[in-house]
Amino acid sequence: MAPPEYGRAATANRPKRSLVARATQGSFSGMTGRDPWAGILSGPVDGRARIRAAYPEVAAVTGLLVLHRSSGFTGKLHLAMSDGVVIRGSSGTERVFRYIPGAFEVEGRACALVRPTTELSSAKVSSTPVTASGSLAIPGLRARVAQASRILVEGVHDAELVERVWGDDLRIEGIVIERLDGLDDLAEVVRKFRPGPDRRLGVLVDHLVAGSKEWRIAETVQDPWVMVTGTPYVDVWAAVKPASVGIECWPEIPRGEDWKSGVCRRLASPDAATMWRRILASVNSYADLEAPLVGAVERLIDFVAGVAQ
Repeated sequence: MAPPEYGRAATANRPKRSLVARATQGSFSGMTGRDPWAGILSGPVDGRARIRAAYPEVAAVTGLLVLHRSSGFTGKLHLAMSDGVVIRGSSGTERVFRYIPGAFEVEGRACALVRPTTELSSAKVSSTPVTASGSLAIPGLRARVAQASRILVEGVHDAELVERVWGDDLRIEGIVIERLDGLDDLAEVVRKFRPGPDRRLGVLVDHLVAGSKEWRIAETVQDPWVMVTGTPYVDVWAAVKPASVGIECWPEIPRGEDWKSGVCRRLASPDAATMWRRILASVNSYADLEAPLVGAVERLIDFVAGVAQ
């Protein structure tokens, strides 16, 4: 098993939903019929000019092929709104992202998408609700009957966090999240599950780094209908951005000390349950999560739903 790649690179093997591999190999100009770098603004050396120098402005024109850098989501720009854009992936999935300098890439270069000069009506903007995962919400759509495929997570905190951000997506796809309560018996769990083309299994793992215990366990699972992926963080708590929780950074906990207990002591939290309530309440969307977790969950949903072959 090759070492895992996190963040943007972790989505490069999603052939249907994502065009990341294509985005890093060739020119996008043929997709839009125009040079996306034409008309880059310049100005005096002030704060705004420095941002423009670092992230040149590109007009958010329909059909432009763009990469959202933190989530790895790639597709054609479908709609430019007053405060963000709708990107449609190759599988038809649509997600909404805000205009943030450096949040996007065009032709392999970080940029700042800006709204075209043509104003959009407020009615059109307000009619585009989004889910916590950034997907377009579909009013009135009923949850799909649960499919045989599953996504397994290590514990209750992982399950609650995935549900909080991707719950709507999971219900639309009919995907159920189940807890492993530890990885030690993963190979036996997979064997009993009997994965197949219509019975896929995705596994989300913390601390999936080369040489770790979690890595060695993941290597015991070799099946074309099983995907094991994860993050480099020792615990899912650390996959939540510190700024969202209201802290400067996650404390460094020495090896041998229980990580959650150590975090609670250093952040003056009475116990893990209280700290977790604070962390979970701070998460309102995928933007509150680190890119490796976002990329890992997106890959698993695609795989289990049959989008990634």
